[in-house]
Amino acid sequence: MKLLYDFFPVLLFFVAYKAYDIFVATGVIVVASLIQISVHWLRTRKVNRMHLVTALLVTIFGGITLALKDPAFIKWKPTVVNWLFAAVFLGSQFIGQKPIVQRMMEGIYADTHAEKEGADQAATLELSHNDWRALNSMWWVFFLILGTINLYVVYNFSEDTWVNFKLFGMLGLTLVFVLLQGIWIARKLPEEHS
Repeated sequence: MKLLYDFFPVLLFFVAYKAYDIFVATGVIVVASLIQISVHWLRTRKVNRMHLVTALLVTIFGGITLALKDPAFIKWKPTVVNWLFAAVFLGSQFIGQKPIVQRMMEGIYADTHAEKEGADQAATLELSHNDWRALNSMWWVFFLILGTINLYVVYNFSEDTWVNFKLFGMLGLTLVFVLLQGIWIARKLPEEHS
């Protein structure tokens, strides 16, 4: 369900594009991104940083697209978002005590474990320091490649193909990557976690 919620603006962009055009779809994704942040804040009283960064970039690139009537800007947005995430993940290997993927996944794992077990103390996902760095590297490389593939599709295929890739291609690649990452993590965990 969370994955659907995360891709809600992209899904609405896709539907609006198929029903109307790139400019209506751009307006829809801007509004949907702002609604996504608002709903999350109303439910949790927190702002999801990923949603915030994405909404900010959607608003900037979408606004330029609409003002100049040039779809190139909205097409560049996924690349900019993915490359920013790549830079953050790469930078976290050198700044702070833990790579960002470790901080994120330990928090998710602890929350999930506490809900399942009704445990009072948080569980941790136990990987070695080198494994966390390797996993973090996988993520920044993935984001870098995904942003590059987006540009390849933008400049070598039709707008309709790019819109399909934005929803199905990026989502599919992300799901495959997460699945492979899960298998990799499962092989690295101590016996009691497996």
